[in-house]
Amino acid sequence: MERVTIVVLLLISFHIQKICTAEIDSISDIKFLTEEDTLVSPAGTFELGFLTPGSSENRYLGIWYKKISVKTVVWVANRDRPLTLASSAVLKIVHPGSLVLMNDTNTTSSSGIMWSSNTTSSGNATAKLGDMGNLVITDGDNQKILWQSFDYPTDTLVADMKFGWDSLTGKEWHLSSWKSSEDPAPGEYTFSVDKRGYPQNILKQGANIIFRVGPWNGIRFSGNSNVNGNKFYTNSMVINDTMVAYSYHLINSSSVSRFTLNSSGELQRTMWVEAEKKWQLYNVLQKGVCDSYNICGAYGSCSNVNSQRCTCLNESKFVPSNPMGWKGSDWSGGCVRRTPLDCKNGHGTDGFVRYSNVKLPDTQKTWFNMSMTMKECEAVCLKNCTCMAYANTNITGEGSGCLLWLNDLLDIKVIVDGSTVGQDIFVRMSSSELDHAVAQPVSEKRSGKHIKFILLGVSLGVFIIGLSSTLLWYSLRNRHHAPPTVEEPMHVGQSQQEVMELPLFSFSTVAQSTANFSPENKLGEGGFGPVYKGMLEGKEIAVKRLSISSKQGLNEFKNEVICVSKLQHRNLVKLLGCSIEGDEKLLIYEYMPNRSLDLCIFDKTHSTLLDWAKRFHIIEGIARGLLYLHQDSRLRIIHRDLKASNILLDLDMNPKISDFGIARSFEGNETQANTERVVGTYGYMSPEYALDGLFSTKSDVFSFGVLVLEIISGSRNRGFIHTKHGNNLIGCAWRMYNEDRSMELIDSSLNEPNDPFEVLRSIEVGLLCVQESPEDRPEMSSVVRMLGGEGALPKPKQPTFFTERNLLGADFSSSTNPTSNDLTVSNVVAR
Repeated sequence: MERVTIVVLLLISFHIQKICTAEIDSISDIKFLTEEDTLVSPAGTFELGFLTPGSSENRYLGIWYKKISVKTVVWVANRDRPLTLASSAVLKIVHPGSLVLMNDTNTTSSSGIMWSSNTTSSGNATAKLGDMGNLVITDGDNQKILWQSFDYPTDTLVADMKFGWDSLTGKEWHLSSWKSSEDPAPGEYTFSVDKRGYPQNILKQGANIIFRVGPWNGIRFSGNSNVNGNKFYTNSMVINDTMVAYSYHLINSSSVSRFTLNSSGELQRTMWVEAEKKWQLYNVLQKGVCDSYNICGAYGSCSNVNSQRCTCLNESKFVPSNPMGWKGSDWSGGCVRRTPLDCKNGHGTDGFVRYSNVKLPDTQKTWFNMSMTMKECEAVCLKNCTCMAYANTNITGEGSGCLLWLNDLLDIKVIVDGSTVGQDIFVRMSSSELDHAVAQPVSEKRSGKHIKFILLGVSLGVFIIGLSSTLLWYSLRNRHHAPPTVEEPMHVGQSQQEVMELPLFSFSTVAQSTANFSPENKLGEGGFGPVYKGMLEGKEIAVKRLSISSKQGLNEFKNEVICVSKLQHRNLVKLLGCSIEGDEKLLIYEYMPNRSLDLCIFDKTHSTLLDWAKRFHIIEGIARGLLYLHQDSRLRIIHRDLKASNILLDLDMNPKISDFGIARSFEGNETQANTERVVGTYGYMSPEYALDGLFSTKSDVFSFGVLVLEIISGSRNRGFIHTKHGNNLIGCAWRMYNEDRSMELIDSSLNEPNDPFEVLRSIEVGLLCVQESPEDRPEMSSVVRMLGGEGALPKPKQPTFFTERNLLGADFSSSTNPTSNDLTVSNVVAR
């Protein structure tokens, strides 16, 4: 009813206020944009309005260059929900601060909303278009930016836009092609930053990589010309623990340059030539066959000037793995070393051969350090038998930084046109393959027979001393360390010293901060043990004390310390320090004033304090935190126990994922694992994990889907039994969805939401996450985009929803103990 009222008011105000067409400078709740109007930037550089591409019968809200005679669109809002020519539309700010594109010929429920910014304002929100082409919504009270179109690129990157990702905010900036020149709906091509290993830009057709831009080396993208030293623009690149972002800035404000991904999958930079009234092609990233991804296989190099496109990286040191196929131009098998490597536990006689002027190989499986010297980089690589090559991360000056390849070298392109866009890479080779006169490793060369004998003697001495030290170290280690358990939750390559980088506090200091663990300071108790509130160094803290009778032991304690100390994200709880003295093991966290999510949403009194805007804010925050764990953190981390009680809320109701005691990390291309020790909480476990012990990122996605439905409904999945059909919450949500009654799932304590479209979309996202097959569930990157209103949602398939009889046969449905709804299980043999 509220939706209908809003639309009616919009129509009335439209007929009263709309007298003539105009160029407007802002949009608000009283100043709106209709089909005849355009929103113009202050200097008249860009324009926003309604457009119809080519001979299309659909209309869209978009931004284009105003001063260019050829209408060139750089951004489209309603890509997948076009307006028809027969309909009319209006763009306006509506309560509580969302910019909404509304089809005013349809006033039923949410179907009249074609696009929304999904923002919330504390005052009078205003939308304006900047001279860089950025549509910005600001809060009227404090001018805080609530939303901007630069955060949601389509197929075009204009000056000062970012391309990459920010793990702290969860934002990801990538390009997606139009379906065709007349259809701006997302096409089959996407161009984005690959977050695995050292960042690189990849072009995909569907799920397949078809082109890769070499990594940034401090001056340019490796192997790519025309990226620096031009007279039109300068480049900027940020690479750190929390952000990877590329942007370019126009040197002359009168110049017009754009970077686009067209519907054919071409990445182009074009410049507007005013004298000729046309766009001039300045650079195409894909210049030939050699830019097809990994066309020559491992250790194969491609050249656009040779009749035989692929050759082995060095034909005297590498040979084709399939000689017959190689002769027939089937290069997919790549090349192998002529002489096997000699590396045994980091020792051996291997060295490195320098290859110059190459586009650096695929960096998906790499390790990097931005401050190491090349000598340090060589030493680290030599000690690691999985390290196949190394190079600089920054080639400016004398070079700095270290980039190691931890697998075969793929997608190599040799630059043979005399340009300097390539760079050096040092490839691991057996000592017999080293050309000592020319291709000696970067370690210092020595000559003379007497020096060789001296070195031989020194080497033998060092070897003997090293062997003795190693045997002594192993003896002491085995004496003082218990053997590992069958399954150690985390596999992290850092040393003990690296792991324990966070502050250590004495037991007496922490005890004093909690009034000696006074019962009055006790906040709760979990599988780890009791949690206490305290005051340490003028800051409120929460202290988890490992109980002697705890089901979680030393491994879980170490796991949480290792995991959380290495993670930094606004939606993950922050570990401030720890204390280890004798049997006492304490974890010290930032204090969360609003406690845990389950206390808010499942308590009938507290749930009334959570309106829809706060609940949706919590859902989005959990999604961003989970995306960071799965894709943006140093390792791909599976939480394995995501549930309402493990989501903590700070003073502003920002959600923080906590409790990493049973988390697991994946490395490289590892995506799933199997365990005989099923740990987690029934009601949140995915079916493949609960039944077969198989877990992956999609297991966490399932748990997130359950959480979404719980937050919306205010009911637990476990413990929820519908009076008519006996299904749990998932089953009930699925039934309502199929009967078009999804709005009935909303918590009864909630007032009617201002944006029912957002609620319905959230329910549908939750159902997509709890689908039975892991392959059907979306990745968290897709979930974040879906919640942000991007793209049409696929229709969810029927989920597996359990009855209240647990999977092992024990019936907990009749239990009156409220903790049974949060039943945690471990040491269960998977079937």
